[in-house]
Amino acid sequence: MHLISREAERKDSREALSPEQRLIELCKQGDRASQKRIYDSLAPKMFAVCIRYMGNRDDAEDILQEGFVTLFQKIGSFSGEGSFEGWARKIFVNTALMSLRRTDALKLSDDISEAWGVTSESASQIQTIGYKELMKLIADLPAGYRTVFNMYVIEGYTHKEIGDALGISDVTSRSQLQRARTILQEKITELYGEQQG
Repeated sequence: MHLISREAERKDSREALSPEQRLIELCKQGDRASQKRIYDSLAPKMFAVCIRYMGNRDDAEDILQEGFVTLFQKIGSFSGEGSFEGWARKIFVNTALMSLRRTDALKLSDDISEAWGVTSESASQIQTIGYKELMKLIADLPAGYRTVFNMYVIEGYTHKEIGDALGISDVTSRSQLQRARTILQEKITELYGEQQG
């Protein structure tokens, strides 16, 4: 009788799971079909993350593959608290950062005194371009600037968190962000400034 009640409890707990939670649980057990469903669901979004950090399709594809290998190796550590997609995004960001660190792509930095400020004219030009155009301009930034820009502006990291993750100072993070913004503003002015007049 005691054995039957435990089996009933397990069945009740499985039925209480959302479809996403059931899928994650099956992945934790190594179910290939569930892993494929998670891959198909997350790949387009995570590829966009990879491209933002790596700047080109070939490197982004490599990071996407590495990220999914890591995701499925670590899926057992997902506690179910918070968004699974948010948890997965951190894995892909960290995978990209590790790759950039291995290639020393993050060594680029400027002194903050060399960075220029944002003007109201360039801020209004940013509003006139589309998302895809802006993402292309971000992808064309040098790796160090692009990485800090993505982490701060898109992912919402603080300069301290960026510094800790990349092994740079808060000041270097700030200067790289400012320089990235300056380069973007110059590109936007160059490409779209004439159209405004």
